Amino acid sequence: MRYKLTIEYDGRSYHGWQRLPDAPSVQGALEDAVEKLTGIRTDVTGAGRTDSGVHAYAQVAHVDIDKALQGWQIVEALNAHIRPHPISVLNAEEAAPDFHARFDATARAYTYELINRRSPLALDLGRAWRIGRPLDVRMMDEAAQVLRGNHDFTTFRDTKCQAKSPVKTLDIAEVESIGEQVMFHFEARSFLHSQVRSMVGTLVEVGLGKMTVEEVAAALAAADRTQCGPVAPPDGLYLVRVDYAAK
Repeated sequence: MRYKLTIEYDGRSYHGWQRLPDAPSVQGALEDAVEKLTGIRTDVTGAGRTDSGVHAYAQVAHVDIDKALQGWQIVEALNAHIRPHPISVLNAEEAAPDFHARFDATARAYTYELINRRSPLALDLGRAWRIGRPLDVRMMDEAAQVLRGNHDFTTFRDTKCQAKSPVKTLDIAEVESIGEQVMFHFEARSFLHSQVRSMVGTLVEVGLGKMTVEEVAAALAAADRTQCGPVAPPDGLYLVRVDYAAK
């Protein structure tokens, strides 16, 4: 039977989602837990490959288990076997035999959290990016609107990205402040490697007064990686939602 899993994790301990032969990964930890449950080494396929240090509130994955188990039983068993990893299976439900966590996804939503204050982080260390200088959040949000829509995002694409095309449609790009928190929200069907962190780093340049909205538009149009601002660290990036069409 195929099951759809919803997973939360703190990415600080891992070299990203994807299984690696010589480094800890979220996928590898989950596959270890599934093997302890079933006695069989089985692939756990995620909706997206989050990078090293990136977190998730609701990553989605699918796994085939040769046991007739209810969803709550899988949740309890996997969480028991995955301890003490900072990974939690939030939900498990039976899925169609052809359900694919990656290819069936219709949208992915990411949030990036930045703390705008001079004092160093204590509780949010490794979970947010701190900028000590004042930021113009209104101008950052204005610049974010330049990125919305269908574009060639080569400027915001990691040089190691393996996507067939740099053209993506960014449906949501918003920046808001909540006290000392600055939250960046992005939603698209899919993203390029390091696209969100690249966009955040560039928008922060706007907030610091180092780039203008017009320069962000020009950088996007240039389709030139050298025009991208500094890439934001992974600390503040969270995969918050993966959507699927109803069947």
